[in-house]
Formats: sequence, C-alpha cells, structure tokens
Amino acid sequence: MEIVVRSSKVVKPAYGEGRTPAVDVVVPLTVFDEVHDEYMSSIHAFHPPSPTPAALEAGLARALAEYREWAGRLLDAADGRTTAGRRALLLNDAGARFVEATAGIALEAAVPLLLQPAAARRLHPSGEGAEELMLVQVTRFACGSLVVGHTMHHAVGDGFAMCQCLLAWGQCTRSAAVDPVPVHDRESFFLPRHPPRVEFDHRGIEFKVPNGKNDDKAEKSPPPTADGEVVVTHKVRFSREFISGLKSLASASATPLRPYTTMQCLVAHLWRCVTRARGLDGGEATTTLHMAVNGRARMRCPRVPQGYTGNVVLWAHPAAAARELLAGPLGRAAELVRREVARVDDAYFRSFIDFIGSGAVEEEGLEPMSDAAGSPDVEVYCLYRVPFYDIDFGGGRQLLYMPSNQPVDGAVYILPPCPQGEGSVEVLVSLYSRAMDAFKDCGCSLVVSDILV
Repeated sequence: MEIVVRSSKVVKPAYGEGRTPAVDVVVPLTVFDEVHDEYMSSIHAFHPPSPTPAALEAGLARALAEYREWAGRLLDAADGRTTAGRRALLLNDAGARFVEATAGIALEAAVPLLLQPAAARRLHPSGEGAEELMLVQVTRFACGSLVVGHTMHHAVGDGFAMCQCLLAWGQCTRSAAVDPVPVHDRESFFLPRHPPRVEFDHRGIEFKVPNGKNDDKAEKSPPPTADGEVVVTHKVRFSREFISGLKSLASASATPLRPYTTMQCLVAHLWRCVTRARGLDGGEATTTLHMAVNGRARMRCPRVPQGYTGNVVLWAHPAAAARELLAGPLGRAAELVRREVARVDDAYFRSFIDFIGSGAVEEEGLEPMSDAAGSPDVEVYCLYRVPFYDIDFGGGRQLLYMPSNQPVDGAVYILPPCPQGEGSVEVLVSLYSRAMDAFKDCGCSLVVSDILV
C-alpha cells in the first residue's frame, strides 16, 4: 500500500472575532500527567462522502481554540518557567501538525493491510522527535474513503481526553456545538489534603525503588520464549452469545443481586487464556492483571467532570498464583477483578495525591513502575466506554477504529463497540508467537486477523 504525503503544515487555533486569550500561559502537569512521556496513536476509517482537506484543516483550527493544550508545547522540569521541578504545558498556540496524504487503492482492499502495524503506522504521523503535542494525518483513498490517523502526547491527556478533542474536531468540521464542553482546570481537582492522609501503600504499586527490588512482593518468572520469536497481535471478536454464556458461567457463583459485568467476565477470561497460553498452569509463578481505572467516575470531593482534559487514571492489580487462577472457576477470577478495581476508589485516588504531595517520592528517589508487559502479567487497556466511534467529520460514523501502538507482549486492548458489531466485543491481544498459537485454542471465538510486528 503506497502512501504519498502531499503536504505537511502546522495548524494554529482559530479563535474568531472577539476572542483573544493570553499566550505563553504555563500550566503545571498534575500528578496523573507526570508519569507519561509517550505518544499514543490510532486510526479511524470512514466511507465517503468525506469533507475536503480544507474543511478538515479549518475544523481542526476551531477545535484547537477549544482545546488549547493540544496546540501548546511541553516544558521540561528544568525550564525556568516551571514550578516545583515539575513539567508543564506552555499554552503558546504554536499549533498541531496537519498532514495530507493519498493512497492509490480503494479502502476495501486496504482494510486487511490496516491491521498490520507497519502499514497502520504509515497512516498517522510519528511522534519521534516532534515538538507538537498533536499530529494528525488525513489519507484519502482512491474510492473517496478517508482514514484519519492521530498521534497525541499522553502527558496532555488520557484516552478520554484525546477522544474528546477528536470529537470536537469532528463537531467543528460540521459546524456543530462542541460537546462535551472542555474543562481545563488542572489544579483544583487534585489538591493534596493538609495534613496528608496516605492511607494506602503506593510503594511497589505506583512507584518502585531505583534498583527495582521489592522484597515484599512475590518473585516472578518471565514467560517462556524462544530466541527469534516475534510479538504477534491477534484480533478476536467475542460474539454477543459467547459473552452471555461467559457471564452465566462466571456469575453462577456470584450473589443474585451482584452478577458480574461484561467487562469483569471478559477480562477474567482473557487473563486466564493468556496465562494458560504461556504455559504457566503447572508453575508457581504469580500472575498479575494490570487494569487501568478511570478516576472521572470515582473521585468524589471534588468530582472530576467528564469534560476534564487531562489524565485521571490509576491501575488496579489483581494477582493470583497461575496454577490457582486456572484450576479455579471463572467466577473466582472475575471476583478478583471486581474486588481490586473497586478498591481503586475516591479514597485511593486521594491517598495517591497525598503521597505525591508528601515529598516521599523525591526523598526516597522513587521511580514510576514500568509497564508490566514482558512478564507473567497481563496489561489491559479497556477502551470499551471511550466513544471513539462517535467521531464524525460530516460523512457519518466510522467503519473502523484501531489503536496503532507498537505491540508489546502481554498487552490487551478491549475496543469500543463497533456500530456494526451486533453486540460483539473486539479485542487486540499481543503475545510472543509461540504463546499466541496456544492462545487461539483457549476459548476465543472468531479470528479476525493476525498481526506480525
């Protein structure tokens, strides 16, 4: 699939008459923003009719006037304009990168190729060495279809925040009102309490000592791999009927008033499948499921509005001995997921904020915990309720959404429900090739595709 870049330019916010915001405003990153220093990318495919590049560019300029963060720049902690040694956002309206490209084939012929990382990465800009915090590429195919790819810096916002900016881009392109209304305040929602009340242990959970040793944690053994193996990403679709059966099986041991949810059952099932595929069922290794938890729905005093434009994510970490996880019923795994996710509540978020504010991180030289992938662990990014499929540039909802990050062993993405999916759920699972061969036999339904790095 040949992609030809036609133009690349910087698009700055278009405020319109009567709006003249202050420039060079410095906004410190929050405790939830600071841990991120990477870009996240996705692609979105649309059938015609689709707007012209000029309309998309104008819509982006108007959207950036509502979401100034994405048109700004990051300031390093050592920059004299920052405070308390923290990185910050500089709202200077420097702009976002806008790339126009064309493809010489029809989108229908390209869809299988879009599921290959090497091809997908050609449909969105690379963030490597970029100054911009938001980079987008619009690629028009021979049939008139459009693929919009985006690369956005995670320090600015989480998946919800990124999606809200993209929704606004679509709304501005259609001359519709921006909804939800963005909330830019990055200070008042996350103020530490006085005195601090650190009620939970955040060492070994969100932070580690520099040498990486945590003597109070169970020792883990790396999953078996062979030299020369590649990471394979397997996309599966769980049908509505399959999920219904999964919920019935898991909830058989639950109280009638508290059946397990679709996500609790599906995550528990995937955790067990990956663990079995790695051949850990006969060993003593401890496997941990790391699952992102959105604080917007959990923080109470004060509440964080849905339109908040930054990061509000911590992680739940249910763990079990691999042998026990697989020998026990599905409901036991679902209960572990439910219990640990519920534990990351308002009190836990507030304790985390107070722990950061106590100065312990600096005094002890603590470092953020690295990603769990590459161990017996499973790292789940649940995008199911992130409304990426609501993005509309004027030609209707998209036919394909897919994250496009470098696949890592142990990473699982639960995708938003596709409008044409009839109640099914699609999941991307990345494992080493030998484990992936076993994973396909672990109760996963229809295979959509395999993706090689």
